[in-house]
Amino acid sequence: MTGKEIYKVWAPVGKKWVDWVRPVPFVGINEYSVRYSGSNNALPVFDFVDETCTDAALIVDLHGTESVKAGIALAQAGYRPIPVYNGTVQQQGARATVDNQAVQAGLIWGAAELCKLEIGDDALPAFLLDSNRMHRFKMEISLFDNSWDLYPQDIPSAEYFLENGIHKIIIVGDKISKDLKKILYKFQKKNIQILWTNGYETPKKTKLLRPFDLDKD
Repeated sequence: MTGKEIYKVWAPVGKKWVDWVRPVPFVGINEYSVRYSGSNNALPVFDFVDETCTDAALIVDLHGTESVKAGIALAQAGYRPIPVYNGTVQQQGARATVDNQAVQAGLIWGAAELCKLEIGDDALPAFLLDSNRMHRFKMEISLFDNSWDLYPQDIPSAEYFLENGIHKIIIVGDKISKDLKKILYKFQKKNIQILWTNGYETPKKTKLLRPFDLDKD
């Protein structure tokens, strides 16, 4: 499949929530400077997905391709996976702070898996992030900094969520990253409940404190 065809699998025309699928990783998706075997595509099991999640959107914030695999597992459970990866890839022969090419490889594999599924028009969204996105440690000046942050415009607004029956945001990840805290603190102020799980445990209600740099953006 071409990059455009892969994009359309993840963002099928006319389906709810797909306007937030970021096009960046699909540009040049088949032009790798690194090859990936894709030999371990075992899907995680999320036992917490049950009737308590009927008014919840998920934000999956896991490492690289782990978030893509989680997205496919959630698609099998009836969710609409929405990749919001927004990082560029390095030129051939260069090294980068974030392995965005691994995510591209995952999206190619994931598109093939999605083609096997029928996701309902009323499916709840699962937004997919790479938790490596904010790696900015440069060991040398020649290292390409392709890190990225999540911004409020990258996901629906609190008002849009509420208008569409979403009253909870469940974060799946090792922790709640600082860019998510800045966005979701404002959601919390608008009475959207924030929950967190590492993917294995039952989601727990979380009270986000006001980020100290909230007004800098």
